[in-house]
Amino acid sequence: MGNLLEIELKQEAASAPIAKNEEKTILSGAQAMMECLLAEGVDNIFGYPGGAIMPTYDALYDYMDRLHHTLVRHEQGAGHAAQGYARVSGRTGVCLVTSGPGGTNMVTPIADAIIDCTPMVCIVGQVKSTLLGTDAFQETDMIGVTTPVCKWNYQITDPDEVPEVMAKAFFIAKSGKPGPVVIDFARDAQVAKMTKPFSYKKIEKMVSYNPRVVPKQEQIERAAELINKAKRPYVLFGHGVLIADAVQELIEFIEKTDMPCASTLLGLSAMPNNHPNYMGWLGMHGMYSPNVMTDECDVLIAIGMRFDDRVTGDATKFAKQAKIIHIEIDPSEVEKIKKTEAPVIGDAKEALKMLLPLVKKGDFTGWKNEFRKLDAKEYEKVTLRDLSQEGKIKMAEVVALLSDKTNGEACIVVDVGQHQMVTARYYQFRKPNSYIASGGLGTMGFAIPASFGAKVGAPDREVVGVIGDGCFQMTIQELGTIAQSGLAVKMIILNNNFLGMVRQWQQLFFDNRYSFVELQNPDFITIAKGFGIAGHTCSDRENLSDSLDTLLASKKAYLLEVIVEKEENVFPMVPAGTSVSEIRLE
Repeated sequence: MGNLLEIELKQEAASAPIAKNEEKTILSGAQAMMECLLAEGVDNIFGYPGGAIMPTYDALYDYMDRLHHTLVRHEQGAGHAAQGYARVSGRTGVCLVTSGPGGTNMVTPIADAIIDCTPMVCIVGQVKSTLLGTDAFQETDMIGVTTPVCKWNYQITDPDEVPEVMAKAFFIAKSGKPGPVVIDFARDAQVAKMTKPFSYKKIEKMVSYNPRVVPKQEQIERAAELINKAKRPYVLFGHGVLIADAVQELIEFIEKTDMPCASTLLGLSAMPNNHPNYMGWLGMHGMYSPNVMTDECDVLIAIGMRFDDRVTGDATKFAKQAKIIHIEIDPSEVEKIKKTEAPVIGDAKEALKMLLPLVKKGDFTGWKNEFRKLDAKEYEKVTLRDLSQEGKIKMAEVVALLSDKTNGEACIVVDVGQHQMVTARYYQFRKPNSYIASGGLGTMGFAIPASFGAKVGAPDREVVGVIGDGCFQMTIQELGTIAQSGLAVKMIILNNNFLGMVRQWQQLFFDNRYSFVELQNPDFITIAKGFGIAGHTCSDRENLSDSLDTLLASKKAYLLEVIVEKEENVFPMVPAGTSVSEIRLE
């Protein structure tokens, strides 16, 4: 079969049109794709080759000195690695995979990226345009498959289309509310020559897509008026603050007004945990006072967040007493869930810059102290229990000690489940873009490839993946990617031999009917060593500190498995469908 494919590719190359006397300046579609990536400043690609994308990989061979490519072990790993790279670096992640199963394996990270607003450009090979619709080998309608889960997609069947389409792709992926773009690249368009010399111009605006960046002045003035009259104002900020690079503006806004603030799960690290106005994070497993006090504020300022059900609980009961100001770049998100008194459509950074001179300097010491009183109750009911040195090692102990040893400055990448929530609660973040998680989609298997991608995007930062034993097995093959790269990605498995979050729900809401949640796990350390990654297991509390020191001191990738309490539950918890005021501490 390989020989037949080689013959077919040679025949295509021989039949490709070549302009007279311009063999050096007229590029093939695949070569044009490489030039587009360079023009956009791309320096890293995550991918996996195959038949329908092979001409583009052949072109990449001549660009290896300028475009670094990481060979993953599964196309899903390419997508999650690109997400981790984008989230920590602020740049657009790029993936390159083949048609059919190569493309469909990318659907989960594409869906993950659209809901978490992660900029990605996914280039997917496709069969020759003459074979489209014939059910050819490894043909899948990627336009049809990805339309519901991407920001834009396009099928290239003519090499002359490549520069314009790719300029649009990068502009759309990064502008407004970021998201994934899928480019379906027919194989004959990769091989054929362009009919004119390559020319590339970055797009700065489009007639058909022109998201508002600078809010209307009257919206800003209305918001400022509400803020200045508020007696119990409360700021909830989300991932949009990090996406907009508005961290400094947020801090200035909070410090001038003295308002208490809290973050969503994906907003974590936009505000240092030790800031006196930061009250914690809210949501289903968020902290006690940030949740409860949403029902006590008179003005709620939502910045770069979308009132997700994991934040609001029963949305009809969420902050129903408050006047809501919603700063959001995507107008479709405004009043989708909550009625808004003062919508501000635009970029969070620009909105905060415009608000700063209009808001009054405030003093809300008494109002903030009401949060602190509730914190004392949470500390007594939850924190002391989580950090008690009784029985087996607790997940919280591991995360709290990791936070201390890294001074809260590491980039923490988590998977999905109990460990994700415990890490959000007990790691004391000091730097922005330090909590990388699959938020909206909740994709198990995210952390191993995303940790690698984050290390590529921030090679000088300590990157630590905190992962559950169930999640770890979903993308365990990407240990090979990490090993081959030589990058010092650190990984911690919090192993309780359960699908912990599902087990917790079955215990609390399904009468302890544990239905297929207990795991018979493999020897993770032996598997890691098989890939060439060192590691060890810690099961005794007295060895935990030294074990973390060994992990962090390693100059290469390292895996630490910590055996933790089997049936530990994560609190606080807002039961699904209830009000945040019904939050449980036990």
